[in-house]
Amino acid sequence: MSSGKIFSTNIEVRFRDLDALGHVNNAVFFTYFEEGRKKFSQKYFEVSDPSDFRFIMAHIRCDYLKPVMFVDKVTLQMWVKDIGTKSFTFEYKLFHHSDESIVYATGESVQVCYDYRKNQSIVVSDKIKEKLTAYLKP
Repeated sequence: MSSGKIFSTNIEVRFRDLDALGHVNNAVFFTYFEEGRKKFSQKYFEVSDPSDFRFIMAHIRCDYLKPVMFVDKVTLQMWVKDIGTKSFTFEYKLFHHSDESIVYATGESVQVCYDYRKNQSIVVSDKIKEKLTAYLKP
C-alpha cells in the first residue's frame, strides 16, 4: 500500500550553473533532477558506486516555469508516479526553499530497470518495488 511520501532535498545553485543572462541554464535543471535521483538511490537503493545503479534513463522532460537566480534557495521534491513491469516514473517539483508557491520547474522521468552485463531491460525487483511504493502518489 502506498503512503504517498515525498522525497525532498535542497539543491545548491552553483556559479557554474548560470548562463550569460545570470540565471540557471535550462540544461542544469536536468542535473538538479539527477541530483535528486542520486540522493534517493543512495538512501533507498543502497547505491554507493555508479555501477550499483540498476536502471537506465528512458525519458525525461522539464517544464520551465520561472528562472532560478544565483541567490535563490531551491528545494527539489520528487515522488513516484507509476511503477510498471520493467520501469518506474518519477515526478519532480523544484521550488523556493521558503515559499513552496514559487515553483521554478516541474518534470518527469522514466527509468527502466536494466542489467548492464546482459545489456537488456529487466523486471522491477520486489525489493525496488517495495521502496518505490512508499513514494507512490495516490
